[in-house]
Amino acid sequence: MIERHLRLPELRLPHLDLADPAGPDDVRAAATTAREAFSLAQAPVPHMVRLLESYGVIVLALPDVSERVDAFSHWYGQRPFVFLSPAKDDKARSRMDTAHELGHLLMHHDAEPGSQILEREATAFASEFLAPTVVLRDELPARLDFDRLHELKRRWGISLKALVSRAHELGVYRDHTYRRGMSLLAQWGYPEPGDLGPREAPSLLGKAVELLDERQVTAATLATQAALPATLALAVIDAATEHVPELQLAAL
Repeated sequence: MIERHLRLPELRLPHLDLADPAGPDDVRAAATTAREAFSLAQAPVPHMVRLLESYGVIVLALPDVSERVDAFSHWYGQRPFVFLSPAKDDKARSRMDTAHELGHLLMHHDAEPGSQILEREATAFASEFLAPTVVLRDELPARLDFDRLHELKRRWGISLKALVSRAHELGVYRDHTYRRGMSLLAQWGYPEPGDLGPREAPSLLGKAVELLDERQVTAATLATQAALPATLALAVIDAATEHVPELQLAAL
């Protein structure tokens, strides 16, 4: 309905040919190819949601969903959609969820949902996409140094748990160090220490609707054109709008 009035970003997702069956090296190579296509070089991803939106993916925050649902993605016509759950307000987790769904969009075309193999591949893709091995391996501390891990959490925007897991996968931590790290994280509970701030939220459609409203194309008009109930159209728009807290000057 919006694209009748406004040109949204062109869909520019890279095309990846993943081997079948795919091994860990194939998934890592796919993530590396994707990073190159997104012109990320070897730097951290500044904002996963903004990245997807700028390449033509529609991202929505799902209201009132089960905490067991982190995210999912689907193609509607010629546009891919990523749906994120706001149930756990954790920036590191939202970035990983978004990168996970990007992995599905790029690697698993027309795949049946629910496959544990595909879920593991998408998780491995997300880990490599957010923090490439070629850089991260040299940055990880050789011992379980949580001060250093906190620095890496802020640098790469991924959780301490993800960093400890990657250190184990890459052979930096032996089994006993990995188990000790995960045990400490379990004791500290959720959310883990070192909050990164508010989760990443979508804004593309919300900004588009604001622009159209300035041109007297209201949300009600869009709902009518899409043959949607007004309440549903407003819910979709709200799910694609970043809600930034308003600041007020304190009285002197």
